[in-house]
Amino acid sequence: MSHEAARLHLDIAGATHHAVGTARGEALRATLAGAYAKYAELFRLLGITAEMERDGVRRVLTALGEWKPELVEEMSGIAAGAGVTLEQVTALNARTELIALGRSASHECSTFSATIDGTPYGVQTWDWHVELDEFWHTHTVTGPGYRFAGLTEQGIVSKIGVNEAGLALHFNILGHAADGPDGVPMHVLSRAVLSSCATVEEAIAFVRAAPIASSSAFTLIDADQSVTLDISPVGVFVIEAVGGSVQRTNHFQHETPLAEQKSEVYEPDSSARLALVRERLAAGAPTDLAEMVRVLLTDSTQPPLTCVADMSKQYGERWATLATVITDPVHREIRVLDGMPTDAETGEWRVLSV
Repeated sequence: MSHEAARLHLDIAGATHHAVGTARGEALRATLAGAYAKYAELFRLLGITAEMERDGVRRVLTALGEWKPELVEEMSGIAAGAGVTLEQVTALNARTELIALGRSASHECSTFSATIDGTPYGVQTWDWHVELDEFWHTHTVTGPGYRFAGLTEQGIVSKIGVNEAGLALHFNILGHAADGPDGVPMHVLSRAVLSSCATVEEAIAFVRAAPIASSSAFTLIDADQSVTLDISPVGVFVIEAVGGSVQRTNHFQHETPLAEQKSEVYEPDSSARLALVRERLAAGAPTDLAEMVRVLLTDSTQPPLTCVADMSKQYGERWATLATVITDPVHREIRVLDGMPTDAETGEWRVLSV
């Protein structure tokens, strides 16, 4: 069976956030508990105790309840539909914030935007723990707000996506010394942006108004512009495109959050990957989507834009490119390859439209 045939896709719909959540939970009833168990194992390996997890979840629920309680209702619906607890679903959605409480060295995602024949696109690798490969899927979500489609993990309301208004969102994790679970989780913020915002400018204002207590980069693309955001507990900073392109790995690009970055988590790997992407783009802008993807091809002698798991290591240290993603906000499409850029020309891309 091919990856494409095996990879789960969900079409989720509901008139309310709770109904959307219930539909998601019911569709994931067979696998969501297993996804949580595997994440709980990872938390413990990273030094995040059960008590730390419970406390983090409590703080996230307090922050979300004050900001957008309908998103708590959505997670409650997931829990009810899947037969798990709200706390477990919240831990999945706040996995970035909980992992920030532990010890971790990471090899993460690489993203950039480019314009081809007048149309803007985004592309990225999604690098994550190879043991969690069975717990991700594609989805389309129809409910309150804009319809959107993309890639996410079991029980997590959003990650990378594009919405029917023509806004695309790419996602890279960052690390700041002040990160904690006292605000909106980054994955939940992604869902809120995609369902609420029609343009890059709307998304910037929306993120700046949200209660932020952790860090990530959202690369945002619409028909008119692309930017990448340094999102952190000390502010949200816009990094503008240069020559029609923004590039992103896993370190801050603005001096303010960079001053308190957890550099031990992503460096020097992140800077080396960013430098390689920029070097390749400076040598010539991509002229088609295949060339965009080839920018992210690397071998074992180069910074890992394409990440291959070292199976001699243990859980928590085996990083792999689980998916390659292209967004096309003008045509309201997202293309997802179940695998690495090395598979791009022979594998089947799943194309979702909204």
